[in-house]
Amino acid sequence: MLLWTTMLACAPDPGADKPKAEVVEAPAPPAAPAPAPDPGGALTAPTITAPTVLAVDPGRSELGALGAKVTATHPIVFHDFVGAVGMDGDQVTTLSFAVDMRTLEADKPKLTGHLKNEDFFDVEKFPTATFTAVSLAPSTEAGATHQVTGDLTIHGTTKRVAFPATVAVGATEVTASTEFVIDRKDFGVVYPGKPDDLIKDNVVLKVRFTAPRGA
Repeated sequence: MLLWTTMLACAPDPGADKPKAEVVEAPAPPAAPAPAPDPGGALTAPTITAPTVLAVDPGRSELGALGAKVTATHPIVFHDFVGAVGMDGDQVTTLSFAVDMRTLEADKPKLTGHLKNEDFFDVEKFPTATFTAVSLAPSTEAGATHQVTGDLTIHGTTKRVAFPATVAVGATEVTASTEFVIDRKDFGVVYPGKPDDLIKDNVVLKVRFTAPRGA
């Protein structure tokens, strides 16, 4: 995650030029996870309702995070995730994701282990993170097509978040991408770090996905 100190040269803040998600309390607990199109069957996304539901292709999609400490920037990749996209004609109306937090990998093995333990994500107790969109509206953010609002659950804590995204609907596939900042403490991840290497609160979430459309 992002770290700060006054004793060493600071690494660039990877979220400095990224939009920060609007975060509020979720109005109600999220729906219980239920199967979305998932050929592997090992992980399921929260149920969405739409005339057409497409499965995200994990092999053509990426989900990760980016943070830094005072001495370095640390990318994080989540290897196992599934997603579903709800369509009404040629309009994307909703989407959902589930992530197996046990498959996270940072750029250093020691950091990977630390992020998985009780100081951070406590992946044995909270193995799954989820997101379910409740609305997609036109965006006024430069470079974005939509403002996505939905319920994000990390570390057993659910918040309603809103962030800009770029969504494109083609004849054969739907693609989308977004990078936005969340405050890890909003989700109960509060480990402070070393006294001279404190962890910064902001974390960049990065999502890029492709969902093929049927013939």
